Amino acid sequence: MKELCQRLALAIIVLSTIACAQDSSAEKSKLIALENAWNQAQIHRDGKALTRLISDKFVYTDWDGTVFTRDKYLADTQDPSVHTTLVANDDVQVYLYPGVAIVTGAYHAKGKSQGKPFDHYGRFTDTWIMNGDHWQCIASHTNLLKK
Repeated sequence: MKELCQRLALAIIVLSTIACAQDSSAEKSKLIALENAWNQAQIHRDGKALTRLISDKFVYTDWDGTVFTRDKYLADTQDPSVHTTLVANDDVQVYLYPGVAIVTGAYHAKGKSQGKPFDHYGRFTDTWIMNGDHWQCIASHTNLLKK
């Protein structure tokens, strides 16, 4: 009987580990999809989409050291003098913790700002929290690698 209980306990542990790994993989995929949705919202100046993705207390640190509140960030993304044609991520990694995720990666952004072309390559770190039943970004930091 003792051996049967030990086998049953081991089976439960193995199945729990598999279930957690599957949940973890699904959450990672969800966060990568949210990062990609963020890129598209920037390209299309979709303030409503961005509002759903970032929290009320969102803080953004730009590549030049400028710090933006949520409202300033949203206003900046609506700037008509900026026309972004590409925002793409690469080398994206997701680090999950209970209720929190850190997403890192490389980005490439292209377009025109005040009539002048830009072509930036950089790195980003985004901090996401589970807010109720959905993820929201609470902080983002970008670092320019080359113009």
